[in-house]
Amino acid sequence: MSFTDNTYKVLFYSILFLVLSILLFTANSLSISYKEALNVFVNTSLLSIITNSSIYIFGQNDLALRAPFILFYFLSVLLMYYLTEDFFKKESDRFICIILFMILPGLLSASILVNSAIIVTFFTLLYIYNFEKTKKHSYLLLVLFLFVDNSFAILFFALFLYGLKTKDKVLIFITIVLFSLSMGIYGFETNGKPRGFLVDTFAIYASIFSPLLFIYFFYSIYRSGIKNDRGIVWYIATTSLIFSLLFSFRQKIDIEDYAPFVVIFLPYMVKIFFHTVRIRLPQFRYRHYYITLIVLVFLFLNVLITIVNKPIYLILENPKKHFIYKYDFVKELASKLKEQGINEIESDEKELLLRLRFYGIKEGDKYFVSMNDTCNYNIKIPIVYLGKTIVSGYIVKN
Repeated sequence: MSFTDNTYKVLFYSILFLVLSILLFTANSLSISYKEALNVFVNTSLLSIITNSSIYIFGQNDLALRAPFILFYFLSVLLMYYLTEDFFKKESDRFICIILFMILPGLLSASILVNSAIIVTFFTLLYIYNFEKTKKHSYLLLVLFLFVDNSFAILFFALFLYGLKTKDKVLIFITIVLFSLSMGIYGFETNGKPRGFLVDTFAIYASIFSPLLFIYFFYSIYRSGIKNDRGIVWYIATTSLIFSLLFSFRQKIDIEDYAPFVVIFLPYMVKIFFHTVRIRLPQFRYRHYYITLIVLVFLFLNVLITIVNKPIYLILENPKKHFIYKYDFVKELASKLKEQGINEIESDEKELLLRLRFYGIKEGDKYFVSMNDTCNYNIKIPIVYLGKTIVSGYIVKN
């Protein structure tokens, strides 16, 4: 069954609206984490400015906290959609590519958490979009990137290598200066003894793409390299991948610094796949179709776990091992404290105090709150998900 280009366009916007609705619902179901609370109350970074501006406009709530990052997700998807306008011969290929991009587990996670990854993804796509449309490098954007996030040092170095390939002396000079400035301002920690974090990095990348899709990413990078199909996006993705793997030999890396430059290679992966399939006779394509089906099943399972993750608590003996645990329970705890007429507390858990502060629970000396069982507590507040108590708050009246 074939659709018209307009039909694919309608389908794209319909699915995008559906995904955005799911993200908004999911964002409102999370509690603020300690790291996110630091960005609201302590830090003075770009993330702090973005989150506090949103909170100032829409009120102090979880949706306002995370809405800016959903907006960056929306803009990133639109940029990818326009970037691939003339990239594929068939509109169906473009449609499949953009849907895969929309539901990448790592991109979905980045869109509902307070982090720089989705911002870096947006600005990187904006730079590439401008380059593809004008065939010129936007040095104004590159200078702006220097003040946006430390991870753009990778982009500067990748563009430096691309400049060497294209013999663009201006690009070489500007990017090496920006790279040096970025290293001077932010730096990249590379000290320490080898700790074997390489396997962890592979695991994180696998969770960002889904395992089988990440394997195909490796193949696509390699294939483009040996066939000398090394465009600007290839240089960016490959440089980021190599940096992340090299640093993983010595330390546990912050994947937010690298993943945005890797996921933008997805259109090339899809294009390579369809080319590989279509050069074969129809009777020899079935193996590729079966592999595709397996990849999609794993991808959708990853997406499902990313969005619908509460049931995982039911099979975990220790709830703290859930990947979403640090984004749970505090909102519910604050609500139950207010039901008890408790609006001011003290605690030996400073992270808990800062997280509760977001929900209107201030520091005071009338009540002591702990998430550990104490001998003489006055009130016990269990936090229950799907019939299972994942944690309890213990209240001692002073």
